[in-house]
Amino acid sequence: MLGATSAGYLAVGDDRHELPRVHHGGDSSASNAAVREAGCDIKGNINERGEHIYHMPGQEYYSATRVNPARGERWFCS
Repeated sequence: MLGATSAGYLAVGDDRHELPRVHHGGDSSASNAAVREAGCDIKGNINERGEHIYHMPGQEYYSATRVNPARGERWFCS
């Protein structure tokens, strides 16, 4: 069985790669600042079709994207 990761596909049980760190906090300005200081600047959001989209700093829609934890959206750390 294979599992999808941001780095590609790995066999289940393959421990050569760490799972991504995820921030589950709210979307307040204070929370956002703390997230960025921790290196969690990848915005993960969910579009109207239920697809998970990841936005990196400098990408076209990064500044317009808002993370809404109530919808299951998260900040990811690298």
